Amino acid sequence: MSISEALAARQWRSSPTFQTFRVGLFGTPFNSAITIATLALLGWAVPPLLRWGILDATWTGTSRDCAAASGACWAFVGAKFRFILFAFYPPVLQWRPLLVMLLLLALLFFSAQPRFWRKRLLVAWFAVIGLSWTLMSGTLLPPTVPSSQWGGLVVTLLVWSICFGLATPLAILLALARRSGMGGLRTLAVVFIELMRGTPMVAILYVAVLILPMAVPNGQLIDKSVRAIIMIALFWSAYLAEVVRGGLQVIPTGQYEAATALGLGYWRTMRLVVLPQAFRLVIPGVVNLAIGFLLATSLLAVIGIFDLLNAARSSATDPQWLGYYDEAYLFVGFVYFALCFGGSRYSLWLETYLRRPDRGRSAPHG
Repeated sequence: MSISEALAARQWRSSPTFQTFRVGLFGTPFNSAITIATLALLGWAVPPLLRWGILDATWTGTSRDCAAASGACWAFVGAKFRFILFAFYPPVLQWRPLLVMLLLLALLFFSAQPRFWRKRLLVAWFAVIGLSWTLMSGTLLPPTVPSSQWGGLVVTLLVWSICFGLATPLAILLALARRSGMGGLRTLAVVFIELMRGTPMVAILYVAVLILPMAVPNGQLIDKSVRAIIMIALFWSAYLAEVVRGGLQVIPTGQYEAATALGLGYWRTMRLVVLPQAFRLVIPGVVNLAIGFLLATSLLAVIGIFDLLNAARSSATDPQWLGYYDEAYLFVGFVYFALCFGGSRYSLWLETYLRRPDRGRSAPHG
């Protein structure tokens, strides 16, 4: 080892990162025992998984090729890839859901950038969601495709985007209502929030499918997907309202007094002074709920909507590819992990970005 390499190694051993790992992994006898046990468990479990998932896997071919091999059948994922993405949507029209996915991902990308947080972004949300629904249904561009044929990843993204987009402004109003000095309004907000939070999401979905058609005149004419989206948005708004209310409670009273001294009314105070600070404080909670909501879309399967998970499960029931559930669930798990991990890293970046003093002063309001 050269002198420079020795100095670099010595510098690494004295760095805070190395010391943190050393103390965390081997700082105490108990930590050392846990570390050794974990390494032993990984040494026992990882090699067979690598052999099954990579070394002995079948990457291309037919189901016969997979049956003759002992590893994973990733050829199944390749054969069913379009079904997992689009489910029963007509193959000749699958450019529509593909375009919808691209539109939604672009919308989420621009929405994640603080420099685009302007009124035009709100208009873009309405435009993209409306265009996406129109494209999927074929309202303006025949032939029409009923929502019973929608499915796959595009439905997961579409339902999540619409529900979270509807739930956010409603949650803000509920949080403000729960902190209101008007007793009747505050009571209604509390009852709604606690009722929704105390009801399982599966029950909410059953209400959307079974109860609403009987309670609303001509309710059968309302599309099942629309009813589910409305009820899910109401359900999610109750949880998000409590996160927003937690941020509002942290804002010092002096901020309200200063806004009043400047002659700002209630709504301008909320929009320009209080809510921007509150949202900056509750970013981790909002992102955590957003990730949970994305995963909860898998419950749409209970009412017959083919989301990403249900489409993957159904793809393994094809007689030509029967029984490859492990590969289907692993692929879907990877997709969910990629989306959720990306959201988690974005949360950390946004917290750091908004914590900078110059960013707080130059945040767009218009």
